Amino acid sequence: MTGTRPTRRKRANGVESRQRILDAAVQIASERGYEGTSIAAVSARCGLPASSIYWHFRDKDDLLAAVIERSFETWLAAVDLPGEETGTPLQRVVAVGAAVAASLVAAPDFLRLGLMLALERRPEEPRGRAVFLQVREVARQKFTEVIETLLPDLDPADVRTVVTYALAGADGLFLQREIHGDAVDLTAMFELHARLVYEAALRMAPGASHDHTKP
Repeated sequence: MTGTRPTRRKRANGVESRQRILDAAVQIASERGYEGTSIAAVSARCGLPASSIYWHFRDKDDLLAAVIERSFETWLAAVDLPGEETGTPLQRVVAVGAAVAASLVAAPDFLRLGLMLALERRPEEPRGRAVFLQVREVARQKFTEVIETLLPDLDPADVRTVVTYALAGADGLFLQREIHGDAVDLTAMFELHARLVYEAALRMAPGASHDHTKP
């Protein structure tokens, strides 16, 4: 029984060290961008030797890809449509918008770093960019599920259009907050965006009521 304690302690320390490294990488990347981020800078920020960082991550690119994945998991948990008992379809969609906004305030790293990498073109694409594109596809699928659940008769092509619009609007609102900071009420903006997305989808649906306050 006592022999398992050092193992558990070692595992816990490893998890803690990994989180410290990821937190430091987020700070450095936010300040200096992808090119300005280095293992040496992360080591200095988190107080762990470079050897500890390399024990967890192959290189800088692997580290930043892990940052994106960790942040995305927090965001993904927010994109769940509340049940019918919580209100009308509009109210449920607005609730998703508010939850997404809260998740981006709490864990913005995947979108901040992902957009940065997505806009750059290099002869050899960093793994972080590939990871962002993968999680982006998961996000698209989640938004698609929300629209298809609320409007099952909507044409697949129209669903794709609505989802593309939803993602593009979310990107724009996030960038506005990155530029203007707390002057942008991200929750209010995402709630408005959710209303507009739902109304647009509703107008495309065959035979659907245009009174979007009704179930």
